[in-house]
Amino acid sequence: MTTGSDTGTRRPEDGGRLLRRLCDLNAAIGGLVLVAMAGMTTVSVVGRAFFAHPILGDVELVQLGSAVVVACFLPCTQFRRANLIVDFFTSNASAGAQRRMDAFGTLLYTLVMALVLWRVGAGALAMHASQESSMLMSLPLWWPYALMLPGLALCVLIGLQQTLELLRAPVDTGVEVAS
Repeated sequence: MTTGSDTGTRRPEDGGRLLRRLCDLNAAIGGLVLVAMAGMTTVSVVGRAFFAHPILGDVELVQLGSAVVVACFLPCTQFRRANLIVDFFTSNASAGAQRRMDAFGTLLYTLVMALVLWRVGAGALAMHASQESSMLMSLPLWWPYALMLPGLALCVLIGLQQTLELLRAPVDTGVEVAS
């Protein structure tokens, strides 16, 4: 690995900083979508209760927005290694064995996220080609699929970086993946 100061070479932690910033940006976008959905739901419920006039398609918008929000928050969770881990069987294993199992688990997660990314992308293309739209508001259904792609791609990148870091870490140091 290279270390750099003013020579212009890239330090290993630069990739981690970039991924952290992308995760934060993705999570901020997800948070804005979530706040917008909560505000819309509130307005719709008040409109329904007091004026007999809810927002048309509010349930559709919440359904479509929820998928986008989850895809926006997933990279942050993986970057911080905050996914649920069942370590009941591995707690007594050596640090090296735990690191190898963590690398294998992270690789499996990455492969699954790559599969999900591929299928969501294929779904977006198929929905765009068929011009499928939502029932009440006639919104193109490929939009939320396309909006999920950056978060899913970021999950794959993070998983690849973490897998490589786990595999490259010296066995006896117990180095944990940077977050």
